[in-house]
Amino acid sequence: MVGATIVRDKRIIAGGYNGSVSGSVHCIDEGCYIIDGHCVRTIHAEMNALLQCAKFGASTDKAEIYVTHFPCLNCCKAIIQSGIKTVYYAEDYKNHPYAIDLFKEANVQVEKVELDQHYISLKP
Repeated sequence: MVGATIVRDKRIIAGGYNGSVSGSVHCIDEGCYIIDGHCVRTIHAEMNALLQCAKFGASTDKAEIYVTHFPCLNCCKAIIQSGIKTVYYAEDYKNHPYAIDLFKEANVQVEKVELDQHYISLKP
């Protein structure tokens, strides 16, 4: 599961997770729709959170985004265009070199956050 939370002025303004378009079938129910090695049914967590901000009129200018995994290239572009200035992520995920370069060019701070597994319990 992948999740994203957008924070502005120390307040959560949106959250998202990897999932299907609202009202559409979900991968959990019918399996993933894979083309070229990717599920085309899925909207990424970062995009879902950004779209939630757009839908409800919440500005993302100078906000921070906390994500479970390093953003893909398309999410990286959307994050930059939205005005987010800091990305915190917990797990590496492909870490596309061009995405890293784009974040640097846009002066978006990117920081990997080490999670203490002692405080995280997963359901069996």
